[in-house]
Amino acid sequence: MSSLAKNYNRRKISFKSGKGSYLFTNKGKKYLDFVQGIAVNSLGHSNPSLINAIYNQSKKVWHVSNSFIIPEGEKLAKRLTKKTFADYVIFQNSGTEATEAAIKVARRYFYSIGKPKKNRILCIKNSFHGRTIAAIYASGSKKMTEGFGPKVPGFDHIEFRNFQPRFPNLRGKIKNNTAAIMVETIMGEGGIKSIPDKCLKYLRKICNEKKILLILDEVQCGIGRTGDFFAFEKSKVKPDIVPIAKGIGGGFPIGAVLMTKKAASGMTAGSHGSTFGGNPLAMTIGSRVFDIISNKKFLKTIKKNSKYFHDQLNKIQKKFPKIIKEVRGRGFLIGLQLYKDQTNFIKDLMKNKLLTIRAAENVIRILPPLNVKKNEINKALKIINKVCENLNK
Repeated sequence: MSSLAKNYNRRKISFKSGKGSYLFTNKGKKYLDFVQGIAVNSLGHSNPSLINAIYNQSKKVWHVSNSFIIPEGEKLAKRLTKKTFADYVIFQNSGTEATEAAIKVARRYFYSIGKPKKNRILCIKNSFHGRTIAAIYASGSKKMTEGFGPKVPGFDHIEFRNFQPRFPNLRGKIKNNTAAIMVETIMGEGGIKSIPDKCLKYLRKICNEKKILLILDEVQCGIGRTGDFFAFEKSKVKPDIVPIAKGIGGGFPIGAVLMTKKAASGMTAGSHGSTFGGNPLAMTIGSRVFDIISNKKFLKTIKKNSKYFHDQLNKIQKKFPKIIKEVRGRGFLIGLQLYKDQTNFIKDLMKNKLLTIRAAENVIRILPPLNVKKNEINKALKIINKVCENLNK
């Protein structure tokens, strides 16, 4: 009997090793892993370059307090700011920590300019920003908040229906005490729903008009997952704050908040901290992941291979229109919305040695490593087609 709490409904399987796109059980069974820790293992399992980075740094220093200068963190922060919109970075350990810090940054900014009552954050209802007590109320999901009262104040919500180029009643939701709008550029847990460029531009316009901040949560969709370093880049929108995590660590726990100079101006000494955030080992791994994923050729390959994957999945959808309702997402953040029960479909894929994971709205999430090979994509397509054929009988 397991001594672990039952807050996860774990599948009855475990793995002893992984290599690239594959996981291996104790009995030697080989599974094509298109979960990858939920978009965490951006470069696959046991990536040799990351192993080398970990090994070399582990012989030097693992952890140093943020009371001291950490050169490895300075290096990664400089590279992130040079590559992106940001002027400053705060390192964390996870996506939830990063979104919580993003909320603090927004509120602290207005506090620092003499507007402490301007502290409410406007989010999309049934979005996902993490599992901590504030993050679940930012998400506005009844399922996530049930039993965790009292309600954490400071969050308001808008609906996101049918991918409209305008959010219904957005202006009416922005009050004098609104500090920021926070949205996922592509909603992951919420069903792989991409916010159209028109919507992102509209949000930026409204934030400018109302003199509030725009937070784009790229914890799951950022760091090359769409074929751009950030998913919002395609829209040409410049956010004020962006929390990141998952892919930047390639499997190692790293989170960060990227900010403009303006947004970061309230973050003075003592305003925020993290014991483990920005440690030398994590920063070394983050820099190595950055080296690989920020490469233009690498990003171009992601776009090419993911387009092929989407094109082939759409062909399967047209072949089985009563099983697959829609192919969603961008790049290697892919969702299959089903008519049939998603739980059984995922089980059938797993029986055929393909691992996937669920999302809301009866969607199956497909999250291969960014360096997935074309023959591995074809193998996944063959399995998906086979499961559809069996269900269509």
